[in-house]
Amino acid sequence: MAFFGLFSKDKKETLNKGLEKTKESFFSKLGKALMGKSKVDEDVLDNLEEILISSDVGVETTLKIIERIEARVHKEHYVNASDLDIILKEEIAKLLTENNTEELKDFSLPENIKPYVIMVVGVNGVGKTTTIGKLSAQYKKRGYKVVLGAGDTFRAAAVDQLKLWGEKNDVPVISHGMNTDPASVAFDAVKQAVEMKADVVIIDTAGRLHTKVNLMQELSKIKRVIQKFIPQAPHEVLLVLDGSTGQNALIQAREFTKATDVTALAITKLDGTAKGGVVIGISDQFKIPVKYIGVGEKIDDLQVFNKHEFVDSLFTKK
Repeated sequence: MAFFGLFSKDKKETLNKGLEKTKESFFSKLGKALMGKSKVDEDVLDNLEEILISSDVGVETTLKIIERIEARVHKEHYVNASDLDIILKEEIAKLLTENNTEELKDFSLPENIKPYVIMVVGVNGVGKTTTIGKLSAQYKKRGYKVVLGAGDTFRAAAVDQLKLWGEKNDVPVISHGMNTDPASVAFDAVKQAVEMKADVVIIDTAGRLHTKVNLMQELSKIKRVIQKFIPQAPHEVLLVLDGSTGQNALIQAREFTKATDVTALAITKLDGTAKGGVVIGISDQFKIPVKYIGVGEKIDDLQVFNKHEFVDSLFTKK
């Protein structure tokens, strides 16, 4: 079953290409597990469990999937081994659909909130600043007024990189330079956004997970100063995770959700890894929407995450 309604052909092709390494690894392992088998038996299920875990789906989510397939085998009495990938696709799609988190259709912003304040968190190296740059480009393309806040003041590269994105997208970047107070940057970014009647302000934060106490204190301070202008802000706390790190991404998600109120997830760098299965595990384990996935280096390779399209691409063979 395909769900192509919301995706253009180009986006679908980009998604298919971005998941190639994951697909090649997964289907290669699955083919070996089914060699010489005519039906799904205990050995096949044991092998499938191992394949899903090694594809970074995660232990808890893998066990859920295996239990569902076991139930199908028991109910249908005889399941042909050649149909296993079809059954697997159906069960993963059902599992992700049951996580009733709201999905975006595109890069639209809520009409009744202005400026919409997004605070972006995540450890160094996950593609946080690049994700902010790509997001700002997508919003600008749709006619929104965007302001960026360079609040990762502990890394000169992060401030400079955000400024470059600002120049590229013709978007103002509020920066106080390196080793300055991130909360002060956030305050000025929101103030500027209010004054220029911007639609959205995106605030970068320090990419550190040194101790949860320090992280909480820093993020809480940023929230407090933002709320002096907009009491309900930030409207979104977006956690960026590097999909190529597999289970480390899941661990980071767990730690950040303990430290702050994460409301949305972006999973990057899926095109360079065979660990794309981590999206299934993260989507299943956390009742937080995966809003965006990164499947390439181009601006349009940051895509709005669609569960059905993702599973469909994952099981699309060449």
